[in-house]
Amino acid sequence: MDDCLFCRIVKKEIKSEIVFENDSVLIFKDINPKAPVHLLVIPKRHIADITEIDSLSAAESYEILSSISKTALELGLEKSGFRVVTNTGVGAGQSVAHLHFHILGKRDFAWPPG
Repeated sequence: MDDCLFCRIVKKEIKSEIVFENDSVLIFKDINPKAPVHLLVIPKRHIADITEIDSLSAAESYEILSSISKTALELGLEKSGFRVVTNTGVGAGQSVAHLHFHILGKRDFAWPPG
């Protein structure tokens, strides 16, 4: 999708601080972090949000979850805890219409969120 910010990041048209990349997933630092660790995890193939997850292959879906786990472990986030969030729709706070997961860590979080 030509006008999608995250698709442009995948194509390296827009710079980002990449933490992890493979054939189907890209993880990069959020430019407006809400925690000391705030990463965005996106499928390289464009889908708008979690309601379109069936558009991805089982392997692509697995790679998203696996890369979240591996990255959190590599950063030692499991020691103090971390949060993984995806927002769906403007009312939930989704600002880019490309499926993405936030990995947030290195601070305390309240429950319920929001």
